[in-house]
Order: sequence, then structure tokens, then C-alpha cells
Amino acid sequence: MRDLTRLPKAHLHVHLESTIRWATLREIGTANGVPVPEPPADGPVVFDDFGRFADLGALVRDCLRRPEDFRRIAVEFCADEAAQGTRYAEVTFTAAAHGERLGHPEMPLEAVLEGLAEGQAAYGIECRVLLDHSRRRSVDRARHTVDLAARYATHGVLGIGLAGDEAHSLAPFAEVIESARDAGLHLVHHAGETCGPASIREAMTVGHTERLGHGIRVLDDPDLLAEVRDRGLPLEVCPSSNVALGVAPSFAAHPLPLLRDAGLVVTVNTDIPVIVGTTLTEEYARIRTAFGYDDAVLAELSRAGVEASFAPEPTKARLRREIDAWLAAPAS
Repeated sequence: MRDLTRLPKAHLHVHLESTIRWATLREIGTANGVPVPEPPADGPVVFDDFGRFADLGALVRDCLRRPEDFRRIAVEFCADEAAQGTRYAEVTFTAAAHGERLGHPEMPLEAVLEGLAEGQAAYGIECRVLLDHSRRRSVDRARHTVDLAARYATHGVLGIGLAGDEAHSLAPFAEVIESARDAGLHLVHHAGETCGPASIREAMTVGHTERLGHGIRVLDDPDLLAEVRDRGLPLEVCPSSNVALGVAPSFAAHPLPLLRDAGLVVTVNTDIPVIVGTTLTEEYARIRTAFGYDDAVLAELSRAGVEASFAPEPTKARLRREIDAWLAAPAS
């Protein structure tokens, strides 16, 4: 078996606020007067409900206050991703909410972009940003998210997405989504994780989504599955996160193999890596162990991430060559 750390990977579904090292969070929290508890025990965290997960997110947000806080987590994101073989990442960041909370609308995004620029230069990784907006929050804040994405598109922001509780419809945001399309922004929404096929259909119609954030509930509707397959709409699958949030009962019972067997485009991601105790390399390793996939299948999953990304063609071509070279190298 080949070293999965050396497998070149694209990471398409990962929330920056959920990649912060626990030691960093405690240091930032101390500097800003926010107490941070000890990190969770090794292994995946399992949440009793989505509310407890949201409480942890609130703690992280409360710690992040200064430009240097945002710059630091962006630099460390690059370091940690590069160390596990990620060559290209599209990291999600809730910029407008942080700006509104702190009374400095542009500061959090500008600081993150500065940190990513520093980290990319230092660690040889290529990063872009997707701005997300919670379905539970206001349409006005969603408009601000689109405005930020459009204004900073030349600095590495690719587009926007609606995230959060899928029980809240995308319909109130239809006009905002259309404005994002008019501005040439990419659209990637969470759907088909905690809610069923209806959330996926809405993401495809109202949301014009170019990928499905999670999307695993597509298996509940054969007609929808056929449509997603025929359109080649990629799924951003995050197995350990799904287990931690109770969407899948266990890693071994995760539907990733069923999605692949159905002919869908499956990409591998972590979503909330520090919270659930995983990395992208570890996610591939768990998939290898749980489903018995050989290196050829793991390389296929990595290629799917590259092809589903919004990376420029030269980057995709380079990553294809690097994945082929990894697979051609002798196995240990």
C-alpha cells in the first residue's frame, strides 16, 4: 500500500473555523479573554444533536476577534493541509458574520486572505475561498456575503454557498443567488445531509449549485439520483463528519460505496476536521480500511476531487500528473 500522505489531494469541503488547532484556539482565547476547555479526547466526537455542534462553533467565533487571529488560522490551515498532501484547497469561511459581529465588515476576510497568501508561499499549497451564509440568518447578510465575494474575487474568493440547517429553505435567498450568478461567482450549497432529496432538488433549482455539499441523501430518491448522475454533479462527501453528526450510524455503514456504485461523482473531504479528529489523509485511510479500496480506487477518488474543483486548468493538469506518478510508484 502506498503512503496516503503522499497522494496529491484536492480538498473541497472544509470550514476554516473548524480547522483551528486546539492549542491555537486556547492561545487566541486567552489573549481575548475567552476561556477555552481542554480539547476533546482522541477519536471522533459524536454530537447528541446539531445544537451542541453549534455551541462549539459559537465558542470558536467568540475567540476570533483581531486581524492577527484570522491571519494565524489561515497560515496554519495552509501548513496543516500541505503536511497531509493537500495540493489544492477551497476553504469555506463565514466572512460576513464575523465582520458584522466585530463591526469591521471587511477585516476578517482581508486578514484571512493575507494569511492564505503567506501560507501558500511558505508551504507550496494553492488555496481559494468560498464564503458561506447560514440559511437561518438574514437575507441582508447574504447580500453582504455576495458583495464581499464579488469585491474580493480577484484576491482568491471563488463564490458563495448556503449552509447550516437544511430545514430552512433556500427560497428567501433566490434573488441573492441570482445576483451571485450575475456577478460570475460559483455556487456551492449544503444539501442532502440532515434533510432529504427535497433539499437537494432545491439546491439544484433555486440554488443553481455546481456541487452538492454532502448530498448523500440523494440515495433516497432513484429519479433524483439518476438526474444527479446524468448531470455529473459532484458530491462533497465527508464520512467522519456524517458519523459525528449522526447522519451515518458508523463509518463502516457510511453510504460512500453505494454512491460510487451508483455512478455518482464522489469527492472525499473532512468538513470539520479538528472537531471530529481527522485529517484529509486520515479520511482516505479510513475509507481504505472500511471499504477495502485499493490504491487505484483511492487515486480515482483524488482525481474526482481535482476535476470537481474550480482550480484553473494548469493546476488540474499538474495534479493529474502528480496523482498518476503516485500510483505508478512502487507500493511499500
